[in-house]
Amino acid sequence: MFFNFVDELRAAGISASFKEHLVLLEALDKEVIDRTPEAFYYLSRATFVKDEGLLDRFDLVFNKVFKGLLADYGQRPVDVPEDWLKAVAEKFLTEEEMAAIKALGSWDEIMETLKKRLEEQEKRHQGGNKWVGTGGTSPFGNSGYNPEGVRIGGESKHGKAIKVWEKREFQNLDNTRELGTRNIKVALRRLRRFAREGAADELDLDATIEGTARQGWLDIRMRPERHNAVKLLLFLDVGGSMDPFIKLVEELFSAATAEFKNLEFFYFHNCLYEGVWKDNRRRWAERTTTWDILHKYGHDYKAIFVGDAAMSPYEITHPGGSVEHFNEEAGAVWLHRVAQTYPATVWLNPVPEKQWTYSQSTKMIKDLVGGSMHPLTLGGLDAAMRELTRKKG
Repeated sequence: MFFNFVDELRAAGISASFKEHLVLLEALDKEVIDRTPEAFYYLSRATFVKDEGLLDRFDLVFNKVFKGLLADYGQRPVDVPEDWLKAVAEKFLTEEEMAAIKALGSWDEIMETLKKRLEEQEKRHQGGNKWVGTGGTSPFGNSGYNPEGVRIGGESKHGKAIKVWEKREFQNLDNTRELGTRNIKVALRRLRRFAREGAADELDLDATIEGTARQGWLDIRMRPERHNAVKLLLFLDVGGSMDPFIKLVEELFSAATAEFKNLEFFYFHNCLYEGVWKDNRRRWAERTTTWDILHKYGHDYKAIFVGDAAMSPYEITHPGGSVEHFNEEAGAVWLHRVAQTYPATVWLNPVPEKQWTYSQSTKMIKDLVGGSMHPLTLGGLDAAMRELTRKKG
């Protein structure tokens, strides 16, 4: 099992040497910790994790190896038995009691009922079967049980919510981070189309020599700087299930910033809606409407979405499906508008391609961008750049 643990750590991108493995075994042999799973977790984490950015990835590997739960580093939902996840405040319900709890019905009925409850409720509720609260059987709240409902805050317990609302904090990507491999940058260069535009502030040595020889005196010739003329819109999914891919996306962001002079980037969460932003710390105060983007940037721009496309299908298909606000138009409507405005549109997915079938939303997003979804690998990036080169705005 311990050797399998080391192999899984390496597969997840965590450096796990044989020396560290021996250190862990020696610590166990000398009984430096209590014989509890929690103590072993902290010991092994201190042994193998040298970068705090890898803590979440380590947790996923630990769960997979020692708890017997299926995990694929944050991309595939884990089917956890309900009796493992009873919250302290949760009522103990028999099978007969659970069967007696009636779902409210369709999406529209649940959302309309939630709206009314929020207007009527005046205080926090613990337990119960009607109000927005915790530990009860109401369809609204968290840490309780209902076969269909809306989770507001808290953590997922039974995986039965048809919508999740909670406040989330995201971190800006760092475009100064150096690439881990030069090949990613080389792949981006396939999209370059050089042109000389703007002020003539670069010495044209060949023309200067030719003019001087022809005129008989020094004839200095200048020319505009040669740069990549491709215009690019970069839409970056941040937060939630994208957290394990921050380093990879930062490397792509850094390369794109260096390679494309005409680059505009925007953040979104899960699915594109009516607004995007450039600073995650002020994403509610300083937003750009998607309509403004469609009207400001011409059809000659090429659009690249970067995201795992993993979300509830309701976030794509329904008004009000967003996990953070009430969107008046479905995400699918906005993705369709972007794809129509910018014929050269692709979606880069950091999740391994073999896992795309696990998520219904991934197939939906792929269809909305005309099938132009590629894995965020060297091969996938190369294929995406070739496709963008062929498509004309």
